[in-house]
Amino acid sequence: IWELLDVEKNIGMTLTSSYAMLPTASVSGWYFAHPQSRFFGVAKINQEQLEDYASRKGVSVDQAERLLSPNLE
Repeated sequence: IWELLDVEKNIGMTLTSSYAMLPTASVSGWYFAHPQSRFFGVAKINQEQLEDYASRKGVSVDQAERLLSPNLE
């Protein structure tokens, strides 16, 4: 699809050998929609959920807190 859209010519975005997009702020993807679709936000999580997440991911609670800080109560 990259070639079909002639992305490099039309908008100047390129791909590296590992398929990363340049400039690095570039974003692309397939987006699908449905008239009845609904969006949702991620709610705040409590300490019990944080500890469960850390356990399942095999990281310390401190590390999980750093990763999830915007979502903590």
